[in-house]
Amino acid sequence: MGLKDFFKDRQLKKAEKLQNQVALNGNGHDIKTPPPICDDVLCALWTKCQSCKELLYTSELKKNLSVCKSCGYHHRLTAQERIEQLLDYGSFIEVDENVLPADPLNFVDLKPYKDRLKDAEKTSGVKEAIITGYGNINNQPVAIGVMEFQYIGGSMGSVVGEKITRLIEGAIEKRLPVILISSSGGARMHEGILSLMQMAKTASALKLLHEAKLLYISLLTEPTFGGVTASFAMLGDIIVAEPQARIGFAGRRVIEETIRQKLPKDFQTAEYLLENGQIDLITPRQDLKQMMAELVRLHKQNEKKEEYISNGKGAFHEVPLLARI
Repeated sequence: MGLKDFFKDRQLKKAEKLQNQVALNGNGHDIKTPPPICDDVLCALWTKCQSCKELLYTSELKKNLSVCKSCGYHHRLTAQERIEQLLDYGSFIEVDENVLPADPLNFVDLKPYKDRLKDAEKTSGVKEAIITGYGNINNQPVAIGVMEFQYIGGSMGSVVGEKITRLIEGAIEKRLPVILISSSGGARMHEGILSLMQMAKTASALKLLHEAKLLYISLLTEPTFGGVTASFAMLGDIIVAEPQARIGFAGRRVIEETIRQKLPKDFQTAEYLLENGQIDLITPRQDLKQMMAELVRLHKQNEKKEEYISNGKGAFHEVPLLARI
């Protein structure tokens, strides 16, 4: 007997027992029989690990930051869950939440693009594929953008590019480090060339951030592909990835069909990219917050030192004159 059948059987027996009691008491209208447990409730109670296929208590999985205790697989998080895990409680302030997508091309495939946008908002609970704002990580202020994969596969449209650009411009003005967390299938085809132009737009904004000597940390999560990988995701001063995250431009099957060769099993995984020098480090989810806070703190110390030297107060000026002779 399967798990679902077991719960349904138990619920039906319970309902039968209540009905028998009601029949004996003769006041059946006073007691309502609960319906059998539905599949949605069962799915809420249990989660199957996508890697080892182990059945996990959903509550226990959430307590472990959605990391499987059996195999260490990092399940996808929503943008809101990511913010709650990474930022200090109550410190996040969202910006540009009312910048909304349009349908400039009147695009229609199986259904109109406008309908897809409405469905995506209902499914994901967010208005676009990224949430941007300001917050603290262990009391270190940062500007942060988190992509939402449930919103049309986290695809980058014109609004995503605009929100990232505005976030970077705000960070330059406020002198804050920027953290962008990617989880995307790539550029959004429904907006055509307008979507592809966001690659250049975000890259240009990041160049201004670099010229302002501010830190940019890019966190790559499962999955990061397409135009997002080809633009801001791989332009970080420090590029971090979660374990086993798939990262690439084109999909594995497309590459194999193009080159007519079999690719290594670990191809396009975070571990493969680290081995080949394309990312800087892999950090488990439990250590991400502490690691990010340390990187921001170290950069701040370096920034203060540069400021001190640029103001004409180098290390030699601190030493007494007699000590230099």
